[in-house]
Amino acid sequence: MSNPEPAVTIPDDLEACQALLEQLAGTIDDQAATIDELNRQKNELKLAYKELLQQAFRRRSERYIDDPDQMKLDFGSSDDAADAAEGLSQALEEAGAVEEPGVVVNEHVRRPRKPRNGPFPEHIERYEVEVELPEAMKDCLEHGRRKLIGYDCVETLEFKRPELRVRVTKYPKYICEGSPECGVASPERPVGLVEGNRYDTSVAAEVITGKYGYHLPIYRQQDYFAGSGWLPSRSTLLNLLVASAGLIRPLIEYFKQSVLDDSVIGTDDTPVTLLLPKDIPKPDANDPKSQRIYEVLARAAANGKPSVSARMWAYRGVSVPLNVFDFTVSWHRDGPDAFLENFCGKLMADSYSGYQAIALRSKGSIQRGACLAHARRKVFDAREVYPLESSVVLAKIQQLYDIEDRAKPLSADERLALRQAEAVPIWTSLGEWLASDAAARVLPKGKFGEALGYLRNHWEPLQLYLSDGLMPIDNNDVEQLMKQIALGRKNWLFIGSLAAGERAADFITLVSSAVRNDLDVWAYVKDMLDQLLSDSTDYHSLRPDIWRQTHPDSIRTYRSKERRDRADRKRRRRAQRRATR
Repeated sequence: MSNPEPAVTIPDDLEACQALLEQLAGTIDDQAATIDELNRQKNELKLAYKELLQQAFRRRSERYIDDPDQMKLDFGSSDDAADAAEGLSQALEEAGAVEEPGVVVNEHVRRPRKPRNGPFPEHIERYEVEVELPEAMKDCLEHGRRKLIGYDCVETLEFKRPELRVRVTKYPKYICEGSPECGVASPERPVGLVEGNRYDTSVAAEVITGKYGYHLPIYRQQDYFAGSGWLPSRSTLLNLLVASAGLIRPLIEYFKQSVLDDSVIGTDDTPVTLLLPKDIPKPDANDPKSQRIYEVLARAAANGKPSVSARMWAYRGVSVPLNVFDFTVSWHRDGPDAFLENFCGKLMADSYSGYQAIALRSKGSIQRGACLAHARRKVFDAREVYPLESSVVLAKIQQLYDIEDRAKPLSADERLALRQAEAVPIWTSLGEWLASDAAARVLPKGKFGEALGYLRNHWEPLQLYLSDGLMPIDNNDVEQLMKQIALGRKNWLFIGSLAAGERAADFITLVSSAVRNDLDVWAYVKDMLDQLLSDSTDYHSLRPDIWRQTHPDSIRTYRSKERRDRADRKRRRRAQRRATR
């Protein structure tokens, strides 16, 4: 009887061997930490068990009584505390305060600290206040009157609430004196955003930016404007949103078509709560989307539900720097199927079966890619059950990401050549291990077996990026867009109607695309509304990546610098880690 193949086979390649050893060392450290944590939990359980016995069997007067009216201190076990801790950890990492374990960072590569007493920007308005010297100090007892030789200037930044002003536009009226039949001659009045032109586009831009850029619900914006001396009703602010949504609809359709013209698109989705309307719209026999809406809402009404779990889908162009969002009432492939109906190219997505059906329906015009980050996450979560086997897979995936790290600054053709030269052999090695006896011994119903099943079932989609230098290795950039929905959802909680959901998708498309291109969102939205009100149909010039070329003052250059510095720090850490292997 032959000996079974070992779980870990030492590779011949030096770099692969070093990566495996590094991963195994990390696994051993994780196992030791897990043992310590289990021992701690065991001791805590013993203590809790002892306390429960004492409460149950000691004298009644000595028992602890849990008073439901007594408030309890929260020591960090809540979700909000966990979110805050995670945010603090990310902030420390971005600030360079958290270094990768086992990596020594040279002092000369640390980010230099900015001086705290730097001058304020020159464009900020300044006014001078002279401090008077007391008369008693102007005279010297020995030399008489003192002479003024100059000033020490101290700049102090002040904050002034946004100021509102009313523009009074005077339209002259002329008549032919003594001839009323000639009528009154007056200049033509421009079209306003709302009837009577009572509110300028600057107000609408502030409402849009506040709700979808800073995630301020309408009722909070009331307080915001009230602080500047104007208390609008909620219906007024909502009317501005409705009027703006109708104006930008053709532009959003142009954005959608621009993304569909890209050769590579990433997509993802997240749930949003939609309140059930009192009157369910009747379906249109010629509109599959309306039929799906009717089915979902009618079913929820029949079951007595007050709301349904709707979906917000994101579509991110890789070459075209636009993010387009779409709203549907359910998690059904009808949504992306309709959106991607005319798309021809590569689609990066998760393992949702609806995407597979879309690729099959397209008869080859859509090639579906799978996210390697999803595959790695499944393997990582199962590492405690099969520590040695998972270390083999994680080490190879780490090698693939190291290649991508070096490929980021390259052109698409250079990136493709690097992938073909270095990533393809690693995938071949991973495939051989998946077909080995060591992988076959893994229980298929276990967590690690499911992770390996994910790799096998999506083997070709996971490697689709090897054929295109523009194709990303994972879907992380699109998944980051879901944070924009999640932050808003935590503030405005739900969507009130179907029309509100579609408006929200359009506004998030506008704001998210502006943020992606590092624009001042308010300045971009205002100018876009002004141009659309003037009947401009030059939608190409209103694309954020095109608009920024003619509006350099509205570019947030510090955002691109922060992103570049973060990427440089991460790249240095990874390079140093590779150098220490």
